[in-house]
Amino acid sequence: MTGDYRGATAGRLKAARRLTKRALRQHDRAFLAEGPQAVREALATGARVRGLFVTAPARARHAALVEAAVASGVDVAVVSGEVMSELAQTVTPQGLLAVCDFVDVPLGALTTARPRPRLVALLANVRDPGNAGTVLRTADAAGADAVIFADASVDPYNGKCVRASAGSLFHLPVVAGTRIPETIEALRGAGLRVVAADGRAGTALDDQAAREALAAPTAWLFGNEAWGLPPGLLALADQSIAVPIYGRAESLNLAAAAAVCLYASSAALRAADEASAGVLALVTGTLALVTGTRIVYRVTGSPLVTMRRERSS
Repeated sequence: MTGDYRGATAGRLKAARRLTKRALRQHDRAFLAEGPQAVREALATGARVRGLFVTAPARARHAALVEAAVASGVDVAVVSGEVMSELAQTVTPQGLLAVCDFVDVPLGALTTARPRPRLVALLANVRDPGNAGTVLRTADAAGADAVIFADASVDPYNGKCVRASAGSLFHLPVVAGTRIPETIEALRGAGLRVVAADGRAGTALDDQAAREALAAPTAWLFGNEAWGLPPGLLALADQSIAVPIYGRAESLNLAAAAAVCLYASSAALRAADEASAGVLALVTGTLALVTGTRIVYRVTGSPLVTMRRERSS
């Protein structure tokens, strides 16, 4: 290590402690991201990092990461293990904790984005931060375009939620604090069908009709871990689909069910893209045979979204 880092001042520690409370996080528009993975992704994605707290052992163990933070202009302060445990709110903190600006985006920014979103997870009344963070991580892995935390759901900046996301909070757009009816209306306006994940639904995810429907842009609506989606919210969806249970388990937990649903959608969308690409290749070849002209299509954005045509003889 080449850096000479000072201890944290009382003022900095007081400001950081505030961020363990949801109301104060909202006031300051900042949150705590604990662990090397979260810190690494915050720096890599260009999120604004206000400061970094590090223990002496972690400073030695993650020397390159700490130096990268310093090189990015982040103020680094050394704290004791006891202070780190207090700030991280976990029994075994990893020794690195960043103070970051909020990264959520307005709903309008999502629904007007180009290319348009094709796969979104919408969380309604999801209260467990570990589940919510795992859904966020899964959505990221499945290639989803966004995760929306409706107003009655857990705060995406809750420490347990941030940890469970394993850095995915910094990877894809997150919308927070919206009301379900207005959100569903906006998603429909952006061209997405709203599909409710409901274990009582008459249509199962492995039904042919369900698989075909998922080839269209979809927003999955997920409900509370204990009681699922109430009738009022189910009525807002375009369709309800159940994850089939082949064995004797009573049900899947929220995070597991969300993983199955999101990957089913991702697979259906990718298959539809491949089929469309095959049709385009066939049409292009036919045109070349008919006209005697070679037509070259160069993809400049997402598949079949933005294309530029060039002619060459």
